[in-house]
Amino acid sequence: MTTVPMTEPWYRRTHRWGQTNLTEIDPERYDDAWWRRHWRETAVQGVIINAGGIVAYYPSRFPLHHRARTLGDRDLYGEIVASARDEGLTVVARMDSNRVAEDFFAAHPDWVCRDVAGEPIRAADKYVTCINSPYYREYLPEVLTEIIERSRPDGFADNSWAGLPRSSICHCDHCAAGFRRDAGTDLPRDHDWSAPAYRAWIDWNYRLRTALWELNNRVAAAAGGPDCRWFGMLSGDVLNSSQRFVDLRQILSRSELIMLDHQHRNAVDGFEQNTEAGKRLHELLGWDKLIPESTPQYQLGRPAFRVAAMPQAEVRCWATAGFAGGIQPWWHHIGACHDDRRQYRTAAPLFGWHRDNLDVLIDRTPVADLGIVWSQRNHDLAGQDRAAERTLDPYRGVTRALNGAGLTSLPIPAEDLDRAAGRFAALVLPNLVVLSDDQLAAITRYVEQGGSVIATGDTGRLDENGRERADSGLAELFGIRTGTGIQGDLGSADPSIETHARHTYLRLTPELRGSVEGPVDPAAPVPAGQRHPVLAGLDETDLIPFGGLLREHRVDQGTQVLATFVPDFPIFPPETSWMRTPSTDLPGIVVRETPAGGRLVWLLADLDRCYARDQQPDHALIIGNAARWAVAEPTLIIDGDGRVNANLYRQQDRLVLHLTNRTVTATVPGRQDRLVPAGPVTVRLRTPGRPSATATLRVRGGEVPVAADGDLLTFTVPEVLDHEVVTLPL
Repeated sequence: MTTVPMTEPWYRRTHRWGQTNLTEIDPERYDDAWWRRHWRETAVQGVIINAGGIVAYYPSRFPLHHRARTLGDRDLYGEIVASARDEGLTVVARMDSNRVAEDFFAAHPDWVCRDVAGEPIRAADKYVTCINSPYYREYLPEVLTEIIERSRPDGFADNSWAGLPRSSICHCDHCAAGFRRDAGTDLPRDHDWSAPAYRAWIDWNYRLRTALWELNNRVAAAAGGPDCRWFGMLSGDVLNSSQRFVDLRQILSRSELIMLDHQHRNAVDGFEQNTEAGKRLHELLGWDKLIPESTPQYQLGRPAFRVAAMPQAEVRCWATAGFAGGIQPWWHHIGACHDDRRQYRTAAPLFGWHRDNLDVLIDRTPVADLGIVWSQRNHDLAGQDRAAERTLDPYRGVTRALNGAGLTSLPIPAEDLDRAAGRFAALVLPNLVVLSDDQLAAITRYVEQGGSVIATGDTGRLDENGRERADSGLAELFGIRTGTGIQGDLGSADPSIETHARHTYLRLTPELRGSVEGPVDPAAPVPAGQRHPVLAGLDETDLIPFGGLLREHRVDQGTQVLATFVPDFPIFPPETSWMRTPSTDLPGIVVRETPAGGRLVWLLADLDRCYARDQQPDHALIIGNAARWAVAEPTLIIDGDGRVNANLYRQQDRLVLHLTNRTVTATVPGRQDRLVPAGPVTVRLRTPGRPSATATLRVRGGEVPVAADGDLLTFTVPEVLDHEVVTLPL
């Protein structure tokens, strides 16, 4: 068990959290002795306690600071703070600040957001407050100061700090005047990405949230000391951050911690999305900092059942996937008393294991062969109003395929491309349409130093301001030239709606088939060794389903075409379903080798986006093959039948391998009512030096033997229930 010295600030030494999210009737039913016992049983080191905002749990001096309906003159917040201090716990005061009730609106109508017609914007029975108004600039800072003076919390978290999302444009007087000062023009009236005013409004709103983050931290530090920090809760979903105008790079450069509110499950990503979120955020925040994540013990879904217990298996799968990405646990209950008491059982064993194995969960550096590059600006300027399909799905498809292939990867921001050389064997650019000239130059330098690159879709077609280039910024490097035509389409945002243009295919090209003498049997598989490694495993077919979008290109000499486009033809009736054009010369997959020894692959056909949407196994196979070819000698590769995800870390004297079970049994996203063991998992690990002959299993317990062949180590983990952590001394 690792103990971080108390001399470290609270945000560096608090690794396990608990939160009883108070409701307005809890002043009459909060059982202090019971919750103190639960804190001890679950080994938490810090608690998040409701203080104020929409509802106050202490007798505030501000008459419009609405007190919980059963609070009276009681200070429930202060009482819980005193108990937490008695238990030696870190205390974070919870705020939820972006809405006010009718009486507040009546007193300060100009503090509330307005639509284009001047009507106040409401959420349920509350009014949404404007981030440009004195509510945020003057009133809330005074509330924070009052809370600090009363109870001296270590810091703050705010659930809805970022105000009105992008889906609405606030037309209040404060916004109208502020935007005119900043941009020199009127507010946009609608969401038109082609309008300069709308793009200026987007950028302006990002800056406003960053400025608010700085303001709240100045207020907290001035009243509570330098380590009293304010943390607005953040999402692990990059599109959610964009919708809330949270510039992750700017915000996290100003932060010592992320209070992560990442609970949403979807139909595409499994539990491993929590691992990916942790790694992506750590790459921005720093791996020496902490990311506690709110983990509900109640049922999510649509609808959510706020006071019913989440299945224990579901909590464990989500939380342990988070551990693998460097996330710390934080149990969360709605309300102080529950009829469904099953929700109290889950945290104790999970948090106890975390406490006992903290030494392998912190102070570690990730090791990965592939860097998957992402950009919030790409989601904004290239994704626009369909970012989920245009820019996020390609990223998700690549990530999921690489996980299934048993390869290691890390999400890296496009701004850090200059740090990729020597860190990754290959970079993946999943429809990274928006790239600056500096970023393109960084990719070129990376390749000149021997790095490999896998690009997809329209990568590099737009500059950092969203302006279209005459050709892709990487055209010269890859030896391709962009044409004018587009084949296929993006498809409907509703995957249940089929479009005729999606009935397309890719024809695979054998490397040497054209040079084989004599007639070719069309039913025979391609002879071994005549298919490029990117097409390995497809010897028995010359055609694979496509169904996506393809921009027409020409290739230069030295660039090899591995697949070409087959246009759509009728699906119904069956008698008419035959290829009108069996082949074309439009490239769908191209490869190239560089003088420095790097390998380049461009999936011009958007197989990554298609895989996220359709889960065609051939698409995942090609993406995985491309990565295996690009990374000639992988540091780590696992064989877990695609059911286990691997994440590798280095500590000073050992390697730490975190395996998580990806098996999902429910058809409802994120639901899991039982743990289904995966395994055995064969691990092949390449190390510069030979470690001891055993690997230690931190979850199952015991050791497994390691076979060494030079620098290549091989061992087998018999079973992964929800997760396993393997340590190997160096």
